[in-house]
Formats: sequence, structure tokens, C-alpha cells
Amino acid sequence: MADIKLFSMQGGVSELASTSVTLEKELQILIEKNMPAFFGITFLKSEFQITNGRIDSLGIDENNCPVIFEYKRSVNENVINQGLFYLDWLLDHKADFKLLVMEVLGTEKANDIDWGIPCVICIASDFTKFDEHAVNQMQRNIKLVRYKKFGQDLILFEHLNAPLIKPIIDTTDIISTPRIGTDKTFLQQYAGAPQILQTIYETIKDYILSLGDDITENQLKLYVAFKKIKNFICVEIYLSKIILYLRLNPEEVALETGFTRDMRGIGHFGTGDLQIIIKTKEDFEKAKIIIDKAYNDN
Repeated sequence: MADIKLFSMQGGVSELASTSVTLEKELQILIEKNMPAFFGITFLKSEFQITNGRIDSLGIDENNCPVIFEYKRSVNENVINQGLFYLDWLLDHKADFKLLVMEVLGTEKANDIDWGIPCVICIASDFTKFDEHAVNQMQRNIKLVRYKKFGQDLILFEHLNAPLIKPIIDTTDIISTPRIGTDKTFLQQYAGAPQILQTIYETIKDYILSLGDDITENQLKLYVAFKKIKNFICVEIYLSKIILYLRLNPEEVALETGFTRDMRGIGHFGTGDLQIIIKTKEDFEKAKIIIDKAYNDN
């Protein structure tokens, strides 16, 4: 993997030497205190005790999915397999995680947990080429993040992979009728949409994913989120329209009645303050420039 070089331009150009932290606990504390800024994740608990070990850090992301952080403390430590073990444990003990979320963030947040795309983030000063190959073969939501310190004031996080994810989906979501008082899942909405809207959605998805290899597609229960480090577009599909929610300031876009809308202060699934309504291929063509802006600005 190519090394990243950082230069200071004060008083002439000079290269800043990169280092790792002396104690991994120092890195863990830094990340736990700044998870929203670094990764868009809400911190829940440090050193979470389970049957056969301790999860270094636990959090929940903006899509209400569980996130496990594991820190690689030595070259020989197999932090990927360790994280995968903890992920499987968490999937078998959902009630324990729900109770933790309830204690930290409240009942409403606990009831909104989405188990479709739980994530493991492995953090180390370096990984081998075999680590990245192993993660790609697993097809699980495992992310490798390499960190470098530069002096006392700078830290860099390099995201080494955009995992190909197989969502953990309850197959009854595809065909079952939702209970009274509940919303249809994304898969139910997709299955019930007209063929033309399904085709437009697939075109939108392909276009978004083509913008860069740093994008991951996260299929949640009620919507699909496309993200880099954080969501930049969330998508829903209905009988007569496709709705995009983009992480953009609506004041930076010329709003058009029936096409774009300022969603600040208005509740909706997913994340993003700018709504785009797409009903036709022409709407999508018109939306491309705004989608590009959402990708580039995030």
C-alpha cells in the first residue's frame, strides 16, 4: 500500500513524519470521544463484556445499525477474525445490544435498530495485503481503517476498502404484508413498484455507484443509503415516485416546486436535508448535477 506523505508549507516546504500512537488505548479513547466527527457514529460503550471476550468499542450509526470497533495492537493480532466473531455474537444477542441502546439513548432509538447492515471497523497503524484480500472474500460489512499521526495535532484516517455487502435480510420482508401500523419495507415497496420505476431506480443506483470506488450501498429495512464515510444519499421507492434525500444544504440549490424540497425540520426516513422527487427518466437526468454535488461535497 502506498504511503501517504504530508507536508507543511510554513516557512518553506517540509515533510511531516508520520507515527503511530505509543499506547493503543490512547487511540481508542480519542476515537470514542470523537466518533461522530471521525465516522458519523454515536458512541455507546467501551470494553463491552461478552461471553468470550470484550468488544473494544460499540456504537450505532446514522442508519441505526450496530457498529463494532476493534483496534489492532500488534502485527500478529488477527483483528479481522476477532471482529467477525464479535459481530456473530452480537447477531445472536440482539437483546443485549438493544438494552444498551435503551440505557444510553432511550427506548425510541432502541426500537429503531436496523440489523440489516451491522458493521465492524478495524483500526490499525497498518494492514497487510492479505488483510484486505480476506475482507473482500468475506462479503461482510468489515472496514479496514489505517491511521497515521503527524506531530501532536494531526491524525489521518485512511479507509482502505469499500466492502461488498450482503445485507442480513429477513426473507419475509420481500413478500409479507406489513402489520397494521407499520411501514412497508424497501423490498416490499420495490416489489410493488411499476417496472418503469424499478428500471429508473436501478439506473439511479448504477449512476451513484459509478461516481467513485469509495461508495458503499447499504440496504436498510426502509431505504437504501449510499455512503462514503457518512450517508450522502438515501433512496426510497413508491408506487408513483422515487425519493432521494441528499446531504446538502438546501440553500445551495435552486428549489423547484414538485422536484426539490427543503426537508430541514421535517421528519423522514434516512438522512439528508434536500429532497428530490423522481417520477421519470427526465427527472433523473435533471437530478444528476445535484447528485454529483452531494458526492463531491461529502
